[in-house]
Amino acid sequence: MSKWHPVCALESILPATGVCALVAGRQVALFRPSAEETVYALSNIDPFAQASVLSRGIIAEHQDALWVASPLKKQRFRLSDGLCMEDADRSIAAWPARVRDGQVEVAV
Repeated sequence: MSKWHPVCALESILPATGVCALVAGRQVALFRPSAEETVYALSNIDPFAQASVLSRGIIAEHQDALWVASPLKKQRFRLSDGLCMEDADRSIAAWPARVRDGQVEVAV
């Protein structure tokens, strides 16, 4: 059973960017695609480069879905579920994220 972990204030994540946080011992990349109160939580580890960099990736829209492109090798991961567009076998973990009373929370 997952537990909601408070991570940071929503205002700590600028719209159209990502940040990295340590949540329950895991590196989690948090993305805020717009000024809305929508956030996504993915593993911060790029499975192609084995580097902790996904929070620094570029958010883009493709085929009516939001994706983040790795800053190293440019593979794209869907924000909603971590699916890798280029290689489904290299998809990454995704966790539920929400904003509650101005605080970002992740269920890990």
